[in-house]
Amino acid sequence: MALVVATKLSKEAGLSANFKFDSAGIHAEKGRKRSDTRVESVLLGHHYSIGKGRTRRIGLDDFEQFDLIIAMDRSNLAALHKICPEQHLSKLHLLLTFSPEVGQDEVPDPYFGNQEGFERVLTLCEAGVKGLLKAHRPQTL
Repeated sequence: MALVVATKLSKEAGLSANFKFDSAGIHAEKGRKRSDTRVESVLLGHHYSIGKGRTRRIGLDDFEQFDLIIAMDRSNLAALHKICPEQHLSKLHLLLTFSPEVGQDEVPDPYFGNQEGFERVLTLCEAGVKGLLKAHRPQTL
């Protein structure tokens, strides 16, 4: 969900050339896995396009390739700290640290809840991505 939000919001802000987003998980299995239908429903209901839904596990090359590695919650952030090469630890962040106005630092996992949980996660992803884009907007002269 965060990848879809980041892709759309960066494009709408005219910043898609400045950002490259990808999605990987700590425990993701490699291959194609369809998104939860509740994710698709919420995204489509808010005029987002559905991505390809392919999953992959984060790799050591991701720490080299990307300027930021964003986690949704403290548990995943801790897992990233365990596998991240020391020289790249400063790249690790929680998404909601870019949007302190939401009053929480973690995006909750909605999968064991109801549709409202997915709506809340979308709202949090939008806030976090907007904050991230603002914080890392290229400086103009």
